[in-house]
This record gives sequence, C-alpha cells and structure tokens, in this order.
Amino acid sequence: MAWFILVLSGVLEAVWATALGRSEGFSRLWPSVVFGVAVVLSMIGLAMAMRTLPTGTAYAVWVGIGASLTVAYAMVTGDEPADLARVALLVGLVGCIVGLKLVG
Repeated sequence: MAWFILVLSGVLEAVWATALGRSEGFSRLWPSVVFGVAVVLSMIGLAMAMRTLPTGTAYAVWVGIGASLTVAYAMVTGDEPADLARVALLVGLVGCIVGLKLVG
C-alpha cells in the first residue's frame, strides 16, 4: 500500500509543479488553487509512505516520478522540445525509479 500511495503522491507532485508554472507567480487563481491542494496532498502521501519505506528511497522515487511526469507533460503539450536525447534520458530516469523498487 505504501508504494501505491508513493506513486500517487509522485503524480500529484507533477500536478503541483505544472500548476505552479501556470499560476504565473500565484497571479492566476485556479492554477494557484490546484497547486495548493496538490502540494498538500502530495506531501501527506509522501509522509504516509515514509512510515514504512526508507526515507531516501521514498524521496528519490517521489521526486523521480514527479520530475519525469512534469517533463513528459511539458513535451506532450509543446511547452518543451521533445527530442530523442530527452526521451532517452526520461526512460533512463524511469528505469532507475523502477530499479529502486525492485532492489527494495
């Protein structure tokens, strides 16, 4: 259950990171609201997962999921360029995240 909560929290990290960028310095209401809700839920989930998972592993997986989904979303929406090197690096990052789960 801790791994499920951790993955969900990582997804919420990508949500709050994207909303933060779209809030334009908290000058836009709805992206700012989405940021606030998502960051609180993401942190609660991370804290819950850390009850049973090692802190270093949980944090690395949480950040990795959030970062990779944030970049992937930005590529899909055209906010960032998508080229072979970036995609390969994201695949490598996801592979490392899966590796942390497998060796844990």
